Amino acid sequence: MPSFDVVSELEAFEVNHAVQNTTKEIATRFDFRGADVKVEFNEKNKEIKLSAEADFQVDQARAMLENHLIKRKVDPQVLDPQKIEPSGKLVHQVIKLKDGLDSDTAKKIVKLLKENGYKVQASIQGDKVRVTDKKRDALQDVMAFLRQQQLGLPLQFNNFKD
Repeated sequence: MPSFDVVSELEAFEVNHAVQNTTKEIATRFDFRGADVKVEFNEKNKEIKLSAEADFQVDQARAMLENHLIKRKVDPQVLDPQKIEPSGKLVHQVIKLKDGLDSDTAKKIVKLLKENGYKVQASIQGDKVRVTDKKRDALQDVMAFLRQQQLGLPLQFNNFKD
């Protein structure tokens, strides 16, 4: 029976490249010359820390980071920016990265499929939702439907079996 998995996976190496490119751009930009601006990626905690002398610099650094993530084909919906906090002469902002489907989002996906009249079977399996049906076309319709939904994090479809 045809099936596929709905997942939300973060590619850490792409995020790391985007952070490195942002750091390079900060070093070359005229408006950041002489300013203490840092972008650090903590892969273990899945968060990015922005540090600068003023909040507008943090905002500009975050905008540059988002642009580099888009260039690396990472959806900016994975970013969960926290509040900007002052600390001494610098201000810091931690951006948490969303990785994997949490149970609430998985339940929301299953509920959306049932509410919209799809006759597919959707089951939550850990951090993914497996969708099965007898017809391959129905699964492709479900994929197209889920791509249009705004769930707050990017979805990928993998493990498609015929």
